[in-house]
Amino acid sequence: MQVTAAILRTMGAKPPYAESRPLEIATIRLDPPGPGEVLVRIAAAGLCHSDLSVINGDRPRPMPMALGHEAAGVVAGLGAGVRDLEIGDHVVLVFMPSCGHCIPCAEGRPALCEPGAAANGAGVLTGGGSRLSDDSGAIHHHLGVSAFADHAVVARESLVKIDRDLPLAEAALFGCAVLTGVGAVVNTARIAAGSTVAVIGLGGVGLAAVMGARAAGASRIFAIDMSPDKLALALEVGATDIVDARDADAVERVRAATGGGVDTAFEFAGVVRALENAVAMTRRGGMTVTAGLPPPGAALPVNVVQLVAEERTLKGSYIGTCVPVRDIPRYIALYRDGRLPVNKLLTGRLRLEDINAGFDRLHDGSAVRQVVEF
Repeated sequence: MQVTAAILRTMGAKPPYAESRPLEIATIRLDPPGPGEVLVRIAAAGLCHSDLSVINGDRPRPMPMALGHEAAGVVAGLGAGVRDLEIGDHVVLVFMPSCGHCIPCAEGRPALCEPGAAANGAGVLTGGGSRLSDDSGAIHHHLGVSAFADHAVVARESLVKIDRDLPLAEAALFGCAVLTGVGAVVNTARIAAGSTVAVIGLGGVGLAAVMGARAAGASRIFAIDMSPDKLALALEVGATDIVDARDADAVERVRAATGGGVDTAFEFAGVVRALENAVAMTRRGGMTVTAGLPPPGAALPVNVVQLVAEERTLKGSYIGTCVPVRDIPRYIALYRDGRLPVNKLLTGRLRLEDINAGFDRLHDGSAVRQVVEF
């Protein structure tokens, strides 16, 4: 079938993207789903920094590539062997398919699936190869999803079925921003009720972490960013304190307010300096968690004596250490209960043809989560 998609052919474009237009809106071919695969009509797809990091070259991927990884849609076709979904089902797409058989999957850590990671790195589906092409040849999949298109073929393992009454523009956010931010709090860090938390970087993921910390019962939640608008939004969704990241004494303010540092500090900015500040804001014996993705080769200087003598923990968090089939329904239930106001993350809706301008707003920090609606 023919589909309309946003294609990135070369990385490294410079903003403003509305002028450089790194994403080409093109009509391409989409093969039908193979065994264990599903055709999804995409309803909404979110713009995320992980997409922007491919556009600007910070996260190298094989080119050309159909971008987009945070989405929700409706099942439109089933490949052989898919028996637990029906045409018309509503689904959230997940950008790490899990095989269920490798060691991480067997340990209950599907976010670290080895075959899934290999397929994502190669820009193919877990079943092998690409289902996308044009006259120049194959087009790579982005994280097994390629959601900036009106339809996508994905592995069955990339889908979580949801209730049909949840608005699909909001449902899309659960596939990345919510899964990553809330999951970092409740799965990776497993914060205790009454604990103190700092969140550095208030994009969609960071603000979801603020919500998650509030829902988990944190007593003080410090939200740290350079954007006054995002700081104000953080207060709306659960932060108790806000700190301008541009202030020279930002770290000391958090340490002074908590008597030596927070129990857990989270970094979502994807900047080494922000991670250094997160470590500095963490108390003796506390934990620092990072889900930021700086360019490859970025390194963090670690004071090993401090790490040992203060029994500190430094952890990475990928997709919120999630089990998607468990976590997405739980987080949706919390949203319905009013404890995760995910709808407040949605700061813009746009057409596919306006996607380059949307990435300008993401780049300059004026948007939290925008979704392309089809």
